[in-house]
Amino acid sequence: MATHQPDYFVPAPSKWPLVGSFALFFIGLGAAFTVNSLPVGHYSLALGFAILLYMLFGWFGDVIKESEGGVYSKRVDLSFRWGMGWFIFSEVMFFAAFFGTLFYLRTISVPELGNAEHKLLWPDFIAAWPNSVAPHGTAPYESMAAWGLPAWNTLILLTSGVTLTFAHWGLMKGNRGQLKLGLLVTVLLGALFLGLQMHEYSHAWGHMGLTLSSGVYGATFYMMTGFHGMHVFIGALMLAVMLARSSKGHFTAEHHFAFEAAAWYWHFVDVVWLILFVFVYWL
Repeated sequence: MATHQPDYFVPAPSKWPLVGSFALFFIGLGAAFTVNSLPVGHYSLALGFAILLYMLFGWFGDVIKESEGGVYSKRVDLSFRWGMGWFIFSEVMFFAAFFGTLFYLRTISVPELGNAEHKLLWPDFIAAWPNSVAPHGTAPYESMAAWGLPAWNTLILLTSGVTLTFAHWGLMKGNRGQLKLGLLVTVLLGALFLGLQMHEYSHAWGHMGLTLSSGVYGATFYMMTGFHGMHVFIGALMLAVMLARSSKGHFTAEHHFAFEAAAWYWHFVDVVWLILFVFVYWL
């Protein structure tokens, strides 16, 4: 087994960046062919994503072997923490842009369009949010209520934060059973959240007339909740990997940054949903 490095670990030359470049090339090429209705685009996309998955499994597998081999020093661990911290900060800024857009629309744009001057141009416009009046030439729609599936999904995500903390406590106490149980329940709750969100989308699109073309309300609703759902999927996938690693005996009370990084991400996703629930569904 490799010895613990006193300063900083320098990995050997790796093929994975080159493999990733090929993956991105075929994905980009496939996307260009697909939008131009060329059948070869689908095959190029499939090949690109297959190479990308191969790279992800291989590259992360190498990192896991290095971590379990004890070659990472405290300085490397600190750099990982800074890296994950800055990554989550970039995600905060990503969602801040959407919340800023929502704030602008609700407090500046919509009231401005409803003033006396603009009434001459759009006499039927009602300066209210959510604006339930359909844009000219589009079908009428209903706004999404908070106290239904959104409230249940809020409870599910809050519960998942508790179960993840339960798993972390088990890890710190050396209780592997508690660790794996907490992770399993958290992943299942994440999957349940996504299932209910898909049901919500199906109902909104098919029965409420709420689509991406339903004015600015429909666009912001699907953009913000959809991107959050994507982050829930990524977070659940990360935690599923942590569960698989835990089943193989990985992580100790002193050495478990990968678990912590996934937990940070999941708690971030929880907080974003709480803000979404208040400003997109409730108010």
